[in-house]
Amino acid sequence: MGERVEEKSLHGSVQSIDRAMMLLEAMGMDEDGNRLVDLATRTGLAPSTVHRILTTLEQWQFIQYNPNDRMWHIGRQAFAIGSVFTRQSNLVATALPYLRRLRDQTRETANLGFVQDGEVVCVDRVESRDITRSVTRVGSRVPMTASAMGKAILATYSQEDLETILLREGSRRFTANTLTRQSALRADLEKIRTDGYAIDDEELVSGLRCVASAVYDHHGEAICAISLSSIASRITPQRIPVLGRLLAETSAQLTAALSGEMPPVNAIAS
Repeated sequence: MGERVEEKSLHGSVQSIDRAMMLLEAMGMDEDGNRLVDLATRTGLAPSTVHRILTTLEQWQFIQYNPNDRMWHIGRQAFAIGSVFTRQSNLVATALPYLRRLRDQTRETANLGFVQDGEVVCVDRVESRDITRSVTRVGSRVPMTASAMGKAILATYSQEDLETILLREGSRRFTANTLTRQSALRADLEKIRTDGYAIDDEELVSGLRCVASAVYDHHGEAICAISLSSIASRITPQRIPVLGRLLAETSAQLTAALSGEMPPVNAIAS
């Protein structure tokens, strides 16, 4: 015997691993580093517990401590493992030139996002050269019903799948512009199907706008979305149709590059 048994959490997972993953996720929210006390506050764990987990992760080089600023930072091993996913994903590699072209054509930040566990995860981004503030960052998660990329994909879902998402999401409000009434969201999704692009009009974060379009696989199903994002003063209402058409054209080109197939307009969400 002699083997130590890990403490289990109520849902059956290993508690120490749960806590380590929680800390890594919390650290990913701040690219400038994290103080131990801030991590404890953010995760709700005791400082002594946080320190014990951090030192263990440091030994495995998933994080590193900088004695100069007394901050904990993501380590090279976390980057190495994350890079494997990026290298393995043909879609990300294929999409990158299109994101760069979008950035250069519009001077705005271009993003690529996948759906995971009912949320959109930003997996790649090409920053605007004109502005430092970004709507999303690589690895961030946003709700489908209040984000342009999420709504672009959601508009392609069948009625049955759409009902499941709406039932789970409920009517969460993030800003004064969030579409909390299902009738308003359904009308917006119908417009997205007609226009070929979706808009986040300060629905997730006040002062920030995003325009997005879905990308399809060889079955004609949406596999991801591309978007342009910036502060509202740059993506004005007058500019949205221009950006929307550009995104729709680019998503069609990326779909073709991936040997995908654009679905007939009347087949979407039927």
